[in-house]
Amino acid sequence: MRLTRASASRLLPWLIAGGFGVGLLSGFFGIGGGFLIVPALMLATGMSMPFAIGTSLIAVAAFGVATAASYAFAGLIDWRIAALFIVGGILGGIGGGALGRWLAARKGALAAMLAAVIVAVGLSVVARSMAWLGG
Repeated sequence: MRLTRASASRLLPWLIAGGFGVGLLSGFFGIGGGFLIVPALMLATGMSMPFAIGTSLIAVAAFGVATAASYAFAGLIDWRIAALFIVGGILGGIGGGALGRWLAARKGALAAMLAAVIVAVGLSVVARSMAWLGG
């Protein structure tokens, strides 16, 4: 469902709550909000996954620019490493976009891939935390 004047009274509370929850979890855990924004948008609006991904990328880009500027002004950036990641990110983004479009054409494949990545990241965090607690 698109956000319009007619749908605003129904969608805004969900979108505001979703945005707050994503921000809270991102700030607390130090994780990227994109993984959290996509499911929040889908739950709040019934948006399809490709639209939720595109919408979340715009939001994440805005957060990233603001945060990057703050760190840059503080002198907390290794510009050579950042440049390598930017080039790699651009190339990976082009490939990932093509893969996402291909998976979106196969019913449920994009959602399954996103779920698998989220589970893998979660398991990695748990494993690292367990190692930290034991060591």
